[in-house]
Amino acid sequence: MSQTPLENAVAEVVVDESGPRYVQSMSDGRHVLVADEPAIAGGGDAGPSPYGLLLMALGACTSMTVRMYADHSGWPLTGVRVRLRHFRRHARDAMAVTDDAFLDRIERVIEFEGALDEIQRARLMQIAGNCPVHRTLSHRTLIETSLEPPRAP
Repeated sequence: MSQTPLENAVAEVVVDESGPRYVQSMSDGRHVLVADEPAIAGGGDAGPSPYGLLLMALGACTSMTVRMYADHSGWPLTGVRVRLRHFRRHARDAMAVTDDAFLDRIERVIEFEGALDEIQRARLMQIAGNCPVHRTLSHRTLIETSLEPPRAP
């Protein structure tokens, strides 16, 4: 019996339009979140923007990965704070091949609290770069899109 791609999925999320204009309801089957565009982009600012959610995913994964490593190592990490910012500029500004492309850059600043020595801090920074979301974002990701057939009335 062949498996459909979702049977092997690491995660599955369903997103539905749920309100005025750009408001989206997102569910992973157990949790529901809301996304929206800021008012300046025509939304109602009812939730984080898609890029805000992307940064939140990277920040959460970074913090969780560092926490797991520190706990496993018995290190005195008492807190982690991750601040992220997303920047986008035209590729032509960076001498890219095409004028219509963009270059994305995420700036991530990590703060560790606790009586850690410099070797431990350096190792935690290395571990932060290995969080699964970081690896997904920094490697080529294939996005396959298909159209769902219309539902019968």
